[in-house]
Amino acid sequence: MAVKDKQVNQGRHEAGCKVCAHPEREQIEAEWCAWANTSELAKQYGLSRDSLYRHAAAFNLHERRARNLRAALERIIEQADGVTVNAAAVVSAIQAYAKINSAGQWVDRTEQVNLNDLFSRMSAQELEAYARDGTLPEWFTSIVGATPSDSQEDGGND
Repeated sequence: MAVKDKQVNQGRHEAGCKVCAHPEREQIEAEWCAWANTSELAKQYGLSRDSLYRHAAAFNLHERRARNLRAALERIIEQADGVTVNAAAVVSAIQAYAKINSAGQWVDRTEQVNLNDLFSRMSAQELEAYARDGTLPEWFTSIVGATPSDSQEDGGND
């Protein structure tokens, strides 16, 4: 049996746990799950880091904390102007934050464009120009984005 699969005897844990006995237990748990620094949290409430981690393991707070990645990213983003970080770290944190939904799940958003609908919106003249030389109307490329003919790469067609 792996150590992580080991069941914790709740009664035994609570009897000797400094966090369980602490009058501000709920606040401590809430702050820890909101990604407060474990060392600072322990110091603030007169606990040891080990007792916080044992308590978190006994009550499966690691899972709750992991679902709350948004809080950790919010801390990074909020501190961007007060600490020395590079722009890439801040941008990465913002991008990651945007991909986490309210349930703490990572969501890769995608966008789909139905080209048939776009071609059906084209006028007869736009369709003829496309058939003749592959020219798409400006409104088409603003919806779809760059097309191969818009590429700046030299495809060897000089």
